[in-house]
Amino acid sequence: MSSLNLDDFSDLIERPDGGVRRDAEERRERLIVPPGALGRLDELGEWLSAAQASVRVKPIERPRVVLFAGDHGVAELGVSARPAGGAHRLVRSVLDGESPVAVLARRMGASVRIVDAGLDCDPELLPEDVVRHRVRRGSGRIDIEDALTREEAEQAVRLGMAVADEEADSGTDVVVLGDLSVGGTTAAATLIAALCGTDASVVTGRGGARIDDLAWMRKCAAIRDALRRARPVLGDQLDLLATVGGADLAAATGFLLQCAVRHTPVILDGVVSAACALVGQRAAFRAPDWWLAGQVSGEPGQAKALDRMALNPLLDQGVTVGEGTGALLALPLVQAAAALAAELPERASDENEGEGGKTDADGGDDEKAVVETGNATD
Repeated sequence: MSSLNLDDFSDLIERPDGGVRRDAEERRERLIVPPGALGRLDELGEWLSAAQASVRVKPIERPRVVLFAGDHGVAELGVSARPAGGAHRLVRSVLDGESPVAVLARRMGASVRIVDAGLDCDPELLPEDVVRHRVRRGSGRIDIEDALTREEAEQAVRLGMAVADEEADSGTDVVVLGDLSVGGTTAAATLIAALCGTDASVVTGRGGARIDDLAWMRKCAAIRDALRRARPVLGDQLDLLATVGGADLAAATGFLLQCAVRHTPVILDGVVSAACALVGQRAAFRAPDWWLAGQVSGEPGQAKALDRMALNPLLDQGVTVGEGTGALLALPLVQAAAALAAELPERASDENEGEGGKTDADGGDDEKAVVETGNATD
């Protein structure tokens, strides 16, 4: 296997088409609904135009939820409300259709794909199509040891890249990215603190299962110790993922970068996907232009990472469950923006000319036009 350098993605990733976006903005000015009246849906529609390289946005018809699963050895310290090595139960809940993300995906017509990158369980407990790409059984305890070897980190990144290629080749038009992990938010917060140059206390949150104060202090201490191990390898993103990341985080990072290469838009969920995106941004500064922040998770590390990438979340509903749930809630907004950008008609040309030709002397006619327009909008 040839050596992988994440910095190479910088030459492979282009920004969404700026010329198409300008054309989409000009077209938006001509629609029957006044500019700005649709709020942020206008911005989303123009972003989709650029991402699709099409002025008239194509409908979002094949959304896909992709969840990378893994266990983290740091969970042994009691930093999570869930038991260490218990991520396979989260996977089973999704497969059985009993988790929030499974319920919402059914309602929204989005299929769900789970990729076991590093679960700490017997492979026979889960279907073959879930576990067949596993990099290793659980990731190391990042406060005292590396999460992965460098070779395992490269294998995980390549796994994520392969999944991204499979999704693009199958026609997936937008991805909702999430994670199924125990201890994952601790590793994610460590990555964010390291890349943002901040202290553990600034990025330590309470996780999706809402830990108590004692567990929060243990988590903060674990991140502090892991940070000491992370700082010497900040110059190499692959080494950073191997040292304080994990198989699932490395796979998600590779997935995000390759999605940007393949021009596949991604909606990020919580702090874990935000951390992977931040690593991706360090490798390829144009990559975040292909991603949307789906929701505010309440994790301080997520807020720090999104601010660094200049990504503004679409929703703030207080959803902390993780598993891609918050990002999936943002999917209907993206679909609505696509539909409106594609289907709203333009104003008639004579109406445009009439409006453009009015002068102050035509004040009475202007007032009448305003009244008529207001009635039509109402």
